[in-house]
Amino acid sequence: MMIVCHLVKGESTLYDDKIIMECAMPERTDWEAKARGIIRGEMARQNVTYAQLVEKLAVIGVKEDERNLRNKVSRGKFTAAFMLQALAALGSADRPLSS
Repeated sequence: MMIVCHLVKGESTLYDDKIIMECAMPERTDWEAKARGIIRGEMARQNVTYAQLVEKLAVIGVKEDERNLRNKVSRGKFTAAFMLQALAALGSADRPLSS
């Protein structure tokens, strides 16, 4: 029997004597929480709001809307490129990050 998790409805389907179970969305990992914390911590350190971060990202050519930015950071699921862009926009890309 082979079990495979999918990120959809939570139903099981039988294919050729193999059960494929569809699981719920996985919980936030420690890495996602850490990435989220780095961006939010830097925003707090500099007293920057999401609206201000949107403006700072626009200056370096990154188009984000405030709602999407909030959701992206809140989930902690974003690319390394986005994290570097956000840190550059905040002016902290060259500063060592604390762990």
